[in-house]
Amino acid sequence: MRSGGRGRPRLRLGERGLLEPPSPPKRRLLPRAQLLPLLLLALAVASVFYTIWSGWHRQTEELPLGREMRGPGLGSLPEAGLRRVVGRLDPHRLWHTYLRPLLVVRTPGSPGNLQVRKFLEATLRTLRAGWHVELDPFTASTPLGPLDFGNVVATLDPGAARHLTLACHYDSKLFPSGSAPFVGATDSAVPCALLLELAQALDLELSRAKEQAASVTLQLLFLDGEEALREWGPKDSLYGSRHLAQLMESAPHSPGFTRIQAIELFMLLDLLGAPNPTFYSHFPRTARWFHRLRSIGVPVLHLISMPFPSVWHTSEDSEANLHPPTVHNLSRILAVFLAEYLGL
Repeated sequence: MRSGGRGRPRLRLGERGLLEPPSPPKRRLLPRAQLLPLLLLALAVASVFYTIWSGWHRQTEELPLGREMRGPGLGSLPEAGLRRVVGRLDPHRLWHTYLRPLLVVRTPGSPGNLQVRKFLEATLRTLRAGWHVELDPFTASTPLGPLDFGNVVATLDPGAARHLTLACHYDSKLFPSGSAPFVGATDSAVPCALLLELAQALDLELSRAKEQAASVTLQLLFLDGEEALREWGPKDSLYGSRHLAQLMESAPHSPGFTRIQAIELFMLLDLLGAPNPTFYSHFPRTARWFHRLRSIGVPVLHLISMPFPSVWHTSEDSEANLHPPTVHNLSRILAVFLAEYLGL
């Protein structure tokens, strides 16, 4: 264990990280099966978590009468609430403080990748809400040989029974030597910056929710190694999400439950920031959340734009081709969604 920012211990998995529950636990998980509604199973990253979850879900599909799957009391915030939440957002901070430091080449194992990982960790540790920040460093075999990877996991209140989990990947795609630099603005610097801005903008409200020991807490996953290093396949892609999902499948959260079973809703953000994005609802079980996000003001969800942006996996996926109004509107939509879901 090494010391982290602001005097807090820097946790690694296996050092009271994901492999052990918080000690002492603040409260026990509700004594009923918690289904994992997979909102925004955006392509491959979320599918890893879904595969693991589905095996457990088949054993708990049928709930006793009167014990329905819990859902948030989603409804429109009053105008004062909307103004309060949206007023916390700072487009300049999102762009200049959070996005621009991410717009570097950050392929796995590279100096840029480590630089961004440290930036994410340091930013999360400075928030007043006091996030529980964990690192998941590991080495994996790749077509290029062994490479070091690292996921960053931030949980507002690790003692809460359930998690609303938002995820993105922070690595950038590797291109052959001599290619133009690829910084992956939409893929996925913007999603990472959005998560940081949301955590900062709602810092006060999240602090209060933590103090009140809410049963559902916010969790942020910044995943490494999503991109294939040579050719996309089951062994050459999703390095970070596969590793973290395996850990969370076995890591205890509360007696009889694991960390992955504590995820009440999983939202993946990817390929965001290009103009005129279109999002679709792909999963009947999460349709109500899709429709609630639509009613906030923009036809949105799956939170991965379909079709992919025209700059996808090209050197044109840069800051110059981002659409600031789209990025700022997405931050507003997500802030309102979080405020409603978590009762902030």
